Amino acid sequence: MSDRKKSPASSGGFISPRGSRRLAIIKGQDSSRWTDFYHVGLTAPWWLFFLCLALLYLAINALFALLFMADPQGLANARPDNFWDAFVFSVQTIGVQTIGSIGHSPMVARSIYVDVVVVIEAFIGILYLGTVTAMLFSRFSRPYARVVFSRVALITPFDGVPTLMFRAANQRANQVVDAGVNVTLARQMTTREGIVMRRFEELTLMRSRTSLFALSWTIMHKIDEASPLHGLSLEDIRAAQMEIVVLLSGRDDTLADTIYARHAYQPEHIVWNHRFVDVLSMTPAGVRVVDLNKFHDTEPVPELMEKVL
Repeated sequence: MSDRKKSPASSGGFISPRGSRRLAIIKGQDSSRWTDFYHVGLTAPWWLFFLCLALLYLAINALFALLFMADPQGLANARPDNFWDAFVFSVQTIGVQTIGSIGHSPMVARSIYVDVVVVIEAFIGILYLGTVTAMLFSRFSRPYARVVFSRVALITPFDGVPTLMFRAANQRANQVVDAGVNVTLARQMTTREGIVMRRFEELTLMRSRTSLFALSWTIMHKIDEASPLHGLSLEDIRAAQMEIVVLLSGRDDTLADTIYARHAYQPEHIVWNHRFVDVLSMTPAGVRVVDLNKFHDTEPVPELMEKVL
């Protein structure tokens, strides 16, 4: 019987169900480490990355425009106290260092003060260009895994034994060589001394490695007497704030680099007595087809299990 009711305990997870971020709030961190801006620049979404670049570019030019305006007679052919003229001249100064001379404006420096500001801005323009180039290269060259995990994990009979199973698929049309998966069960436990702590136990899988991960992979854990899940009901899983954390790694055959994919299943993501709809088929020409449109679909098992394992 499936149960997708949201559990209040799910907020205690360490990563989001899609494995994209941590859900813990860490207090007391050192917020003065300016070197972390590089890490933030690599992990930020593309839209936010380019938005920040644009805002920084505008801010630099606006700052130097104000510096140019400090000398009203320093710019030839510019309107006195006109911010836009000073801003355009600033953009042209950085443009000379980045994309070459623009050369369509009659404005030129005619004071030592403006010449000094131009030199400083040109130097900052070189640093800006170098930093942006390095970050763009790092973002494009980072190996990203395009592995999709099923939205739910199932507990259903397999060869007569209750089995926890979920599946993964490689969304790229290539191969992941020597892929391995590690599944960890995180849960709240109380020691005999009354100390409540988070415990992590690795789940033994029926197949934890595959030499070639190219299509779909169903990952299974038998819930036998040796399993930490043995004898637990869905209420027990919720009460212990259980979370199934998945880490899949392998070597991308195209990038020749190691890729990682993470995912997490919480109590509301576990469906009982269902099985996955088959996504593999063959064309009349004998070509295998993986239908990811059905990847997350499940269907009831005719022979229902007992609720208690």
